[in-house]
Amino acid sequence: MTKVEGRATTFTAVIHREGEWYVAECPEAGTASQGTTIEEAVQNLQEATEVYLEEFPLPERTRPILTTFEVAVHG
Repeated sequence: MTKVEGRATTFTAVIHREGEWYVAECPEAGTASQGTTIEEAVQNLQEATEVYLEEFPLPERTRPILTTFEVAVHG
């Protein structure tokens, strides 16, 4: 959670592994960070997003809808 204009706002963290690093991305703000653990990556993403939002506040928004889907892989 991060503070935006004095209130807490929940954002999404999408996490994937790249070698020895976990990369965390926030699709709502367009921010990303990394860490050696998932917890560290998310904490770093939270800090990066807070700093970003100080300079570039987001307009009011609705929560995104997240889902998964499968694709047949041939080979």
